[in-house]
Formats: sequence, structure tokens, C-alpha cells
Amino acid sequence: MSLRLRATPELVTEAWLKTVVGDRVATTLPKDNSSWAASGFCTLVVAGGSPNLYVPLREPVIGVDCWANSPSSQKPPWNIAAALAEAIQAACYDHPGIPQTVTLPAGYPAAQIKSAYTTGEPRRIPDDPSSYARYSIPGLAIAWVEVPS
Repeated sequence: MSLRLRATPELVTEAWLKTVVGDRVATTLPKDNSSWAASGFCTLVVAGGSPNLYVPLREPVIGVDCWANSPSSQKPPWNIAAALAEAIQAACYDHPGIPQTVTLPAGYPAAQIKSAYTTGEPRRIPDDPSSYARYSIPGLAIAWVEVPS
């Protein structure tokens, strides 16, 4: 018996964020920081939320960190990290752009995004030991359902 692959909060959020910031999002930062020095990068982690009790509607709350680095300077490029966070906030206000269907990796069903909103303002996280600029969105709530296959 083989298990059917199911959409997960991480996969769905990553797919939606890619529609906002491009291919600059994952659950971890790339090891090679020069690969994202010019554009910044977003990481995500499930922070909470709960699935609906009666219907297959999921609404995880995701912590999103927006990162930027400047390999040639010890001064963090705050404007790049802030611009990523603000792009995510603006996408939450793009009500005609949501709902939308996002494609997940091969073998996974697509997911229909029903709504997206933040639960707090992005905040600057100072004093990163690596001199990275980091803005943290404390909660990005994304309501979604799997698209039947």
C-alpha cells in the first residue's frame, strides 16, 4: 500500500510566497549567502493554527523571516529585508489575486488559497551575529484546501 502525497502547510505557504517574492523562499536559508545577497531571501516555519473540524479547510499560522546580507559590508541591508516583508503584506491586500490555485511539487495535489493575512506588523530583528538584516512577520495565516485530483 502506498501513501498518497498530501499538501502540507509548508509546501502550500512556500508555493504562495513564490508567487509574491519569486524563487527566494524555503524552510532554510541557502548555505551560499552570495546567491541571495542582491535579492534577499524568505524562510518560513509553522507557528500555529488549526485545521477545521468539519471540512478539509486548513489555516496554519506561519512565521516568516525576511533576510538580506551584504557580503562586502558589515552593515546589514535593512531596506532589502524590509522590502520583502512589505511585498508579502501588500500581497495579503490583493484581494482580487486571492483566491488562487498554487502548484506543489510533482506528485502532490494543487492547493486553493482562500485567504492570506498577517497577524502582526513586520519587525526588525537587530544584532544578528552574521550581520544579516532580518525582518520577522510573526504570523501569516493562509487558509487553503487541497484541490481534488
